[in-house]
Amino acid sequence: MRGGARDTLKHFLKALESVLMAEEIARQPGLLQSLDPRAKIAGLLAWILVAAWATRLRTLGLMFAATFALALLSRVPVRFLARRVWLSAAAFAGMLAVPALFLTPGDSLGYGVTAQGARSAALLVARAVTIASLSSLLVLTTPWARILRGLRVLGVPTAAIVVLSMTYRYIFVLIQTAQEMLEGRESRTVGKLGLDGTRRLATSAMGVLLGKSLHLSEEVYQAMRSRGFHGEVYLLDEMRLMPADWLAIGAFAGAAAGLRWIA
Repeated sequence: MRGGARDTLKHFLKALESVLMAEEIARQPGLLQSLDPRAKIAGLLAWILVAAWATRLRTLGLMFAATFALALLSRVPVRFLARRVWLSAAAFAGMLAVPALFLTPGDSLGYGVTAQGARSAALLVARAVTIASLSSLLVLTTPWARILRGLRVLGVPTAAIVVLSMTYRYIFVLIQTAQEMLEGRESRTVGKLGLDGTRRLATSAMGVLLGKSLHLSEEVYQAMRSRGFHGEVYLLDEMRLMPADWLAIGAFAGAAAGLRWIA
């Protein structure tokens, strides 16, 4: 049980480390960091839609290459993207794409795999990696408050902004609560627990954490309401679209149109 608790604590620390690193990247003097959040949201969303509709590997390859270039120009660590985004997205999409290798009718490549199935699987994996990369670039190069403000200005409903804000804040509260529970159990566990004891502890921990999460969610919501938050995001510096932002919007839109034409 102690080994499992330590592993869980390590995962919590890694999650917090990723958030801190994202905040550090957002403060870097890079290309995407210098743009208005509305320009990034509109431009990258257009690219995500093109990637979702793409039916050619060549199109997705071009988009991934452009995303890679944007990451370099925005000083986003490639190793961080590869470890936290590309590998995860490729592994998840790969598991979903495995049945297509055998179930899609077409020309046989041997061992029950068809050429059409292999192409469908490759498209799914490439599409998932490209979309995950574009989404990650937006989050990594923009502070969370500015993302919410940009979404609100672009017309996203207040209810959606409240849900996103609550979710983002509550994740950290839940991680802290779970970490405190695991540390408390670690300090009070003497000897080695058997399989039955481990199951009972795990079950009770899930129940306690669920109860605490329900209570804390209400406290977090009331704290946000008491501080005047009703879904509108206010910043100390008002966002303004500069000439560079309009140029970026035009570049994103032109590239999206060109990619859609060859898709």
